[in-house]
Amino acid sequence: MIVGIHQPHYLPWLRYIDKVARADVFVLLDDADYTKNGWQNRNKIKSAHGWMYLTVPVRDAFGKPILQVQIEGGQRWRDKHLMALRTNYARAPFFGRYFAMFEALYGRPWDSLVDLNIAILHDVLAAFEIRTRIVRSSELGVPGRRSERLVDICRRLGATAYLTGDYAAGNHLDLTLFEAQGIEVRRQGWRCVPYGQQHAHAGFVGDLSIVDLLFNEGPAGRGVLERSRVSAFPEAV
Repeated sequence: MIVGIHQPHYLPWLRYIDKVARADVFVLLDDADYTKNGWQNRNKIKSAHGWMYLTVPVRDAFGKPILQVQIEGGQRWRDKHLMALRTNYARAPFFGRYFAMFEALYGRPWDSLVDLNIAILHDVLAAFEIRTRIVRSSELGVPGRRSERLVDICRRLGATAYLTGDYAAGNHLDLTLFEAQGIEVRRQGWRCVPYGQQHAHAGFVGDLSIVDLLFNEGPAGRGVLERSRVSAFPEAV
């Protein structure tokens, strides 16, 4: 069984969704520390000028676990993000099919950042018919930090393999801990292939939020994720 683990992201990018799709169980590390200027509360969409951030305003988040981070700004940020999606994707082939999903999401009052991110993730996965089991780390009761905790989470879930990002293994993973428990470490190996985007004059941008793929490619977007898997990279690290 393959397990992937990552912090919950806002409007997650394509690589993130591919990682979820390739796992049997995906753990949202919702009790990890919030990262300022990270991806927990922002992501990028395509605009006429190349790309732009959509950022969820948060209140007093420094030093807190993600699950305790509160959203501020009331209705204003939700209206702004919805308008940005409408402005930049209204002419996309599948805008009419999926925009109502985001209208419903942004029509709800949100206080918790992690609740917002999880709701978006579930809707996106349903749109692509990705049926990976989603688990929150805060519900597993597995203590610890860094590689030791990742290994213990994998053991709790009965993992035979852990799916990591392309660079994570070299940067911070202690591979010997996984090896000692008989858990194979697999590198994701993913490079975005070009697909149809709006604002062609601004050039292709590959590291955007999944909303870009959804509005432009619809259900066929899952094939884009799969074609972006780099077979030249070994599965095992």
